[in-house]
Amino acid sequence: MILGIGLGALGATAGGAVATYSLVDHGPKYAEVLAVQPLKKTISTPREVCKDVVVSHRSPVKDQHQIAGTVIGALAGGLLGNQIGEGSGKKVATVAGAAAGGYAGKKVQENMQTGDTYNTTETRCTTVNDTSEKVVGYNVEYRLGDQVGRVRMDNKPGPRIPVKDGQLVLTGEKNPA
Repeated sequence: MILGIGLGALGATAGGAVATYSLVDHGPKYAEVLAVQPLKKTISTPREVCKDVVVSHRSPVKDQHQIAGTVIGALAGGLLGNQIGEGSGKKVATVAGAAAGGYAGKKVQENMQTGDTYNTTETRCTTVNDTSEKVVGYNVEYRLGDQVGRVRMDNKPGPRIPVKDGQLVLTGEKNPA
C-alpha cells in the first residue's frame, strides 16, 4: 500500500509538472511591427486612342501636260501679238505672242491644278500606354523580444505578427490588430 501511495504521488507530481510545463509561457506570442514599406511594381497597359482628322487631298489631274492651258494661252497670245506692228513685224509679234501666251497659259493651268483640292475626314488611331502602380508585397521590420528582424510579406500586417515556437506565423490567417 505504501508502494501504491508512493507511485500515486509520483504520478500526480509528474502529471502536474507536465500540465504546468504546457501552461508556462515559452516566449512571446507576438512580434511587434516597427515599420512597413510597400513593394510596388509599375504596370503598363496599352490602349488605342482614335480621333477624326480632316485630310486635304489633291484632286486627280485630268490634263497632266496642261495642253488646254497651253492652247488657250497660245491662241490669246497670238491674237494679241497680231494686233501689234505691220508686215513681217506683225508675223513675228504674232509668233512671239503665241509662244508667250502658250507658256503663260500652261503655268496658269498648272497653278490651278495644284490648288484644286478636296477634304475628307479620316479616323487615325495610335496606341498609348497607361501606367499604374500595384503593391506586390511588403517589407516589414519587426521586434521579437530583444531582436529586430526584417521579413517580406504578401499581406500588410497589423501592429503585431503572431509567433509560434519562436517563429513568425506568416501564412494563411490575417494578422491580429
